[in-house]
Amino acid sequence: MDLQSRKLNLIGYLIDIQDEKIFSEIESTILGNRKQNRQQDLLQFTPEQLVNRAEEANQDYLACRTKTQDQLERESNSW
Repeated sequence: MDLQSRKLNLIGYLIDIQDEKIFSEIESTILGNRKQNRQQDLLQFTPEQLVNRAEEANQDYLACRTKTQDQLERESNSW
């Protein structure tokens, strides 16, 4: 069974649930996992990494390897 079929089957199962407690448990599990995944996506830098990134940014600035806010906005509009 492919992923799309499994998702549809799960939706059908959720629709048929009549017990509020079971639904709440499923809901809190899903929402808890989403929050945990978002937190894992955030990178934690060591102080040394932060200093290195700042030094790199300063070098980019001094070498004129930067973009203005307007340039970034125009670029992001084409995404």
